[in-house]
Amino acid sequence: MSVEVPADELRQAVERMHDGRARLREVVLVLETFRDQVVWEGDVHVFDLEGHPKATVCYAWTSFVGDSDRRRFYAALGLPPINSAADAVRASIVAERRAGPTN
Repeated sequence: MSVEVPADELRQAVERMHDGRARLREVVLVLETFRDQVVWEGDVHVFDLEGHPKATVCYAWTSFVGDSDRRRFYAALGLPPINSAADAVRASIVAERRAGPTN
C-alpha cells in the first residue's frame, strides 16, 4: 500500500511538482475500501501550499509501483472535487484504473 518516506522528501516533491512552497499541516491515515475490500491504506501528508495560483493545500503520499521496490510520488492539489486526503487517494485510484496497468 503506501510507502513511508520522510515528510521533508514529500514536501520537496510537492514543491517540485506544483511550483509552490509547502508546509506540513498534518498527517492523515486513509483507509479506502471498495465492496468491503481494502484497496488502499496509508498516511497522506497534508501540506499548506503557498505561491500556487489556484490551490492552498496539497495531499501527498507514495505507493509502490506494481510488484517492484520502486515508488511513485503523488501530490494532489486540493481543488474541487478533491476536498480531503481521502478524496485525493480515491481520485488517484480511479485515474490509475482508467489508465491501465503500469510496471
